[in-house]
Amino acid sequence: MGEALVMAFEGNPALAVERLTPDIRRTYEATEQAVFDPVLAGSLSRSRGRAELSATPHDAITDQTNGAFAVREFLPTGTTVELGAAAQYSGAPAGGGDAQFATGPQLTVTQALLQGAGRDVNLIRLQQARLSTFASEHELAGFAEALAAEVETTYWELTLAARRIEIFTESLKIAEQQLQETRERIQVGKLAETEQAAAEAEVAGWREQLIRARGDLAKTRLQLLHLLSPSGPDMWSRQPVLKDRATVPGITLGAVETHVALALTNRHDLEEARLRLKSGELDIVSTRNGLLPKLDLFIQLGKTGYAGSFFRSAENIGREDYNLMAGLTFQWPLGNRDAQASHRRATLNQEQMQLALTNLERLVELDVRSAYVDIERAREVVTASAATSRLRQETLRAETEKFRVGRSTTLLVAGAQRDLASSQITEEEARVGLLEAFTSLYRLEGTLLSQRGIAVPGGR
Repeated sequence: MGEALVMAFEGNPALAVERLTPDIRRTYEATEQAVFDPVLAGSLSRSRGRAELSATPHDAITDQTNGAFAVREFLPTGTTVELGAAAQYSGAPAGGGDAQFATGPQLTVTQALLQGAGRDVNLIRLQQARLSTFASEHELAGFAEALAAEVETTYWELTLAARRIEIFTESLKIAEQQLQETRERIQVGKLAETEQAAAEAEVAGWREQLIRARGDLAKTRLQLLHLLSPSGPDMWSRQPVLKDRATVPGITLGAVETHVALALTNRHDLEEARLRLKSGELDIVSTRNGLLPKLDLFIQLGKTGYAGSFFRSAENIGREDYNLMAGLTFQWPLGNRDAQASHRRATLNQEQMQLALTNLERLVELDVRSAYVDIERAREVVTASAATSRLRQETLRAETEKFRVGRSTTLLVAGAQRDLASSQITEEEARVGLLEAFTSLYRLEGTLLSQRGIAVPGGR
C-alpha cells in the first residue's frame, strides 16, 4: 500500500496539475508587491514654432528642447515620493538675444490624509494575495488527501476482486467435482439421470460468475493504474502486485469527540474557508476606507538655474532662489453611492461566509460522527460474517457427506456451496469495508496524510 501511495504522488497527472496552483497564486503576491516598486520615468521633446508679428520686422520664432527624468515610489503609508530633474533649452529670439538653458531638480511628496492613508489599507491587496496562496496550499493538501483515500479504496477493491475470483474458482472446482461424482453415481444406478442437469447448471453458473469477476478485476486494475500512473511504456498492461491483503486492523478508536476536535482543527476545507473569511474581513476594511473623501497633502520643492550653457545653468542651481509649493487636493463624489454599495456588499459577503463556515463545521462533525459509526458497525459485521463462514463451511461438509451416502441431493449440495461462497465474499467485503471505513474517517478528520507519513504544502 505504501508503494502505491508513493507512486500515485509521484505520477498522478491530476495531482501534478494541482501542484502548480500555489505557484501560480504566488505570482499574484509579486504583482501586489510591485505596486511599491520605484518607477523610473523620463521624457524628451523638441518644439519649434513661427508666428508673424505686425509690430516688428521679424517673425516670432520659438525653438525649445525639453528633457526630464524622475524616480517615483509609492509607500505603504499612502505616501508618494517623486524626485527628478528637468532641463530646458530655448533658442535665441529672432530679434536678437542669447539662447538660454534652465536646469533644476524637483522633489514632490504627496500624502493621503483620509482615503488611502495608512499601511492597514494599502497592504490589504498584498495580504489578500498571501491568504489566497495559503488557501491554495490547503486546497492542494485536500486534493492530495482525497487522492490518497481513492488510491487506498481502489487498492482494497482490487484485493476484493481478486478474492472473489479465488472463491469462484474454488467453487467451480467443487462444482465440477460434484458433476463428476453425479455422473459416476448415475452410471452405477445410484442416482436418477435428472440429477445431472442440476449439477451441470451449477457448473455453468459458477463459470458465469467467474467471467463477471474477471471483468470486474480488469476494470478495477485499470482504475488503479490510472491513479498510480506508473512511469514507463505501455502503462495499461502493467499488473499491480498486491502485497497487502485485507486484514482486521488492531486499532482502538478514541472518543468520537476527540475525532471531531481533530477534524475541526485539521480539515483543509475548513482552513481554506477560514482564510477566505480573513480575506473578507480585509475587504470590509478596504471598503470602509473607501467611504472617506479623498484628501491629499502635497509639497513640492524645486530649484532652477539659468545660463547660456547647460553646465553653467547646472552650476547656478546652488543659488539661494528656490520654488516651494504646498497645498491640498480634495475629491468627494456627491452621494458616494459606489463606495457605499461596495462596503455594503463586503459586509454581506462576510456575513454569508461566516454562516457558511458555521454550516461547514456542522457538516464536518456530521461526517466524522457518521464515519465513526461506520467503523463500529463494520467491526461487528466482520465478526458476524466470519462466524457465518465457519458455519456455512460446516454445513457444506455435512451436506457433501450426506450426498455421498445417498441421503442428500445435488441441489442441496449446490445450495450449500452457493451459501458458503456468498458468506466468504461477505466476510471479505466486511474486512475491506472496515479498512475503507478507517480510511474514510482519517480523510474526514484531515489526518490521513499524517497517518501515512506524507507531507504536502498546507498539511500539518
